[in-house]
Amino acid sequence: MAKINFGGTWEEVVTREEFPMEKARQVLENELIAIIGYGVQGPGQALNLRDNGINVIVGQRPGTRSWDKAVADGWEPGETLFPIEEAARQGTIIQFLLSDAGQIQLWDALKKHLTPGKALYFSHGFGVTFKEQTGIIPPAGIDVILAAPKGSGTTVRRLFLRGEGINSSYAVYQDATGRAKERAIALGIAIGSGYLFPTDFKKEVYSDLAGERGTLMGAIAGIFEAQYEVLRANGHSPSEAFNETVEELTQSLMPLVAENGMDWMYANCSTTAQRGALDWRKKFKEATLPVFKELYASVASGQESQRVIDTCSQPDYREKLDAELTEMRESELWQAGKAVRALRPGRVKEPVV
Repeated sequence: MAKINFGGTWEEVVTREEFPMEKARQVLENELIAIIGYGVQGPGQALNLRDNGINVIVGQRPGTRSWDKAVADGWEPGETLFPIEEAARQGTIIQFLLSDAGQIQLWDALKKHLTPGKALYFSHGFGVTFKEQTGIIPPAGIDVILAAPKGSGTTVRRLFLRGEGINSSYAVYQDATGRAKERAIALGIAIGSGYLFPTDFKKEVYSDLAGERGTLMGAIAGIFEAQYEVLRANGHSPSEAFNETVEELTQSLMPLVAENGMDWMYANCSTTAQRGALDWRKKFKEATLPVFKELYASVASGQESQRVIDTCSQPDYREKLDAELTEMRESELWQAGKAVRALRPGRVKEPVV
């Protein structure tokens, strides 16, 4: 493992240099990876594993859109694509990549195929960490491992095809074979990780739930809406409000942050922007810190996980979700965004409504 200094704290991470793809293939050469679920993470991880020469099959419900997508991606029914329980029966490593609600629903059917020596793999620590709520309690005699890409399945695949890699964490919850750690790391490399940092199931899910509700998605969406609303209320046009709220951030400033950090982005902006950002940064921190503390406490108490289970298990969840997303999509903010995106040079224009 490589020791890296992260802001004054030394951590051990696994890089491709010390654990190359050839080593991952050696660790996994006698394994059959069964990907259970072909929704968000399933396609990217399955295709990357296949392209890296790993033995992979996919388990999905026949007749579903995900089954049809798997067929379109080249998985052959009866050869590399099977009903879920058949894939689980065959696999030596079962990658449980259904949604959290889906994992709860399928657990009783899946666990009978978790025979001694197999490995149960997750990309999210939810089911095991909140086992009192989910009922997901792995049996003895199997390895229970995790490799969690820090991004969507679409990003996992996109970066792989570009010859790059996504950052991922890995963890071992149960080591029955003595090989759990090397299985986890080998899979993390084989799904396309650029590097892997160690964690545990609890820390993974706590940080993940807090991050998704916070700066990754929930907080940024709320801040976009608030700033856009203030600009519009003060007479700015939709185009101007969107450009100053979203477009400049995503297309200009965040790439600079990704390239060399926030300070470098500040140094490459006007002095007026620098001064204003530095003066207001602490005000926003003071305003939002109590919200983040409340959020983390809600995650740690199990309130967030219970809300997910209660809501996502409802039979009409998809319909309600579609309604919420439609409301967001049809808001003036994101309709303005659609128009702005269509004006980007070289982009195939979407119809503006």
